[in-house]
Amino acid sequence: MVTIADVARAAGVSPSTVSYVLSGKRSISEGTRRRVERSIRELGYHPNAGARALASSRTNVLALVAPLRADVNVPVVMQFVGGVVTRARAHDHDVLLLTEDEGPDGLRRVAGSALADAVIVMDVEAAEPRLPVLRSLPLPAVLIGVPDEPHGLACVDLDFTAAGAACVGHLAELGHRAIALVGPSPAVYARGTSYAGRFLRGFRAAVAQRAVRAAERPCPPSYDGLRACLDDVLGQGVTALVVHNEAVLGPLLPELARRGLRVPEDISVLAVCPADMAEFQAVPLSSVDIPSAELGGLAVELAMSAAPPARVRLLPPRLTSRASTAPPRTATPLPSS
Repeated sequence: MVTIADVARAAGVSPSTVSYVLSGKRSISEGTRRRVERSIRELGYHPNAGARALASSRTNVLALVAPLRADVNVPVVMQFVGGVVTRARAHDHDVLLLTEDEGPDGLRRVAGSALADAVIVMDVEAAEPRLPVLRSLPLPAVLIGVPDEPHGLACVDLDFTAAGAACVGHLAELGHRAIALVGPSPAVYARGTSYAGRFLRGFRAAVAQRAVRAAERPCPPSYDGLRACLDDVLGQGVTALVVHNEAVLGPLLPELARRGLRVPEDISVLAVCPADMAEFQAVPLSSVDIPSAELGGLAVELAMSAAPPARVRLLPPRLTSRASTAPPRTATPLPSS
């Protein structure tokens, strides 16, 4: 393993000079700095993380709290994680991923043990129980998600309320007058997860505004759960589905085909999911994109601030029309405004 002494010897300087070049704590001449940096590159030297933390009072680590529950879609969560890791590496930071549901105690542990320079929190609930601890932490904290009481905190997320309205608007403009929401798992609603409630509010408001008839059903993330959900909503004569449940997108089109329903000729499907999940279905799905990488990157940029601005930043929904949505066979004209 290459040491700081090896770098110093190759550059013809003292180990303390190498340390000053790395930390930036003292002014070093341009020529000396370049010699040290060249030696670091040529020898492949990587500063010891523990020593660097002691010297600078920083760990160069961000903590990402992302509990992996039974009702969480892990591939989607990993897209958020990937966005956080990629942007963190651009700032020469590593990411400590905390997947255990420790609640407020987990946040206190991270802050009390100086494991990280900042914390990013996912899986935010509307009545988030970790808010008092988050507001009192001695290190920057950023939420990917928006609780009902976000004051004093930095939050980033998709505007799920606008996303719910956009889904209804897209289908209504195509002429659909009876639609169904295939929602997240019942456990997601029972836990009061923020994004699910906000999407539902936007969906319901647009349904009322557009004079559309709508059914809403939570859907367990399983094939049996999907079949039961479709049994229910398809029996109500709907001509379009809004699917806000990434876990059931895989079996959805095959199950509709098994029932003799063609997409979009017999029923339209509009998903809320990452773009790649929508594009690589047997029928490319019209979708509102979940911008996981962008949100992860924004959270990191805020976390790198000494004092992240206490505000909510919502990304507007991007709806992409693909092959899965079309006018129903008996489209009804939009009412005149």
